[in-house]
Amino acid sequence: MKRWLSTIDTTILSMAGLRFVSATIELTAAIAMLMLNDVKKAVALNAMLALVGPFIFIATMTIGLLSMTDDLSFSKLLFIGLGVGFILIGIYK
Repeated sequence: MKRWLSTIDTTILSMAGLRFVSATIELTAAIAMLMLNDVKKAVALNAMLALVGPFIFIATMTIGLLSMTDDLSFSKLLFIGLGVGFILIGIYK
């Protein structure tokens, strides 16, 4: 297992690690909703999750884009950044 992990790029490990953290938070919130068995508390938990998702998305994209800065031109990075911005605007508006 250790040999296998050493062959994976550290950027990919960081991005996947953030996704694992996000999944753990989501699963924990789902279990908490079931245990609380209250709609008001479930809505409050869901509201807190609405903050976690975009943060993980932005952090993951930032890690990926920073690792690709040598491979991409500035204009391509700008377009990718605009695309991420449009995704966030579409989610919140």
